[in-house]
Amino acid sequence: MKVKIKDIKRGQNDRLADSPALEEAAIRTLAESIRSEGLLQPPVVTEDLELGAGFRRLAAMDLLGWTECEVRVIPGPLTETKKRIIRLTENLQRADLTAPEKSLSMVGLLDLNSGWTNKELAAHLHLDPSSVTRYVAYRNGTPEVQKAYLSGQIDLTRMYAIVKLPQEKQNEALALALAGASRDAIEQSGRKARAASTPTVRMSKVKIAMPQGASVVVSGPELSMSDLVELLSETLKEARKAAEQFDVKTFQAMMRDKAKG
Repeated sequence: MKVKIKDIKRGQNDRLADSPALEEAAIRTLAESIRSEGLLQPPVVTEDLELGAGFRRLAAMDLLGWTECEVRVIPGPLTETKKRIIRLTENLQRADLTAPEKSLSMVGLLDLNSGWTNKELAAHLHLDPSSVTRYVAYRNGTPEVQKAYLSGQIDLTRMYAIVKLPQEKQNEALALALAGASRDAIEQSGRKARAASTPTVRMSKVKIAMPQGASVVVSGPELSMSDLVELLSETLKEARKAAEQFDVKTFQAMMRDKAKG
């Protein structure tokens, strides 16, 4: 549907740049993109032409002297929740939207709709629920972890690894992350911390029942649970690599030779 740009009812843009100069520069850049490539994504409006998303696109078209444009019309009134869902859904496709910005937007929607679960929010945004869980998980962090994530000092994957730990262990893990530790290293430190707080039981032979009547037997000198986890994790990594080229008999021989070496 094509409408006159002047008839679209614009509200205050709710995501301004840090300064008017930066905002003006962003609009000029967008205008040049629209001039060369056309309007790839039309503004979103209600049936009475209230703007739901596309503030900068309209400003860019004004700059280009356009008087009409295509719009996408959504039915019903434009509630605050609907407006945020529309804008966040569009913004999630943008390469320059940071993980903390996505997190804050999602948490804002959950705060606005206190009865929503993460799964319900994911359905509204057409995202996998596990993705939403990771983005909003920073709320489970200590104040120091939240500040480090929202300020961009740690990334989403390391933040999520940290907040899965008990709060009394999170700041230690944060220090590791700030020193450059990977997500895997943080998760490994968490496993060691949990193992240290658990009474150590050791066995020289562990037989694990598996589906379909199979079993895995691990034997060695007095294995603890953390030893078992490390051995199985390393074996699984090797098996995944070997699966692309070798059969199970060859893999067994390879692992036997590796253990001897």
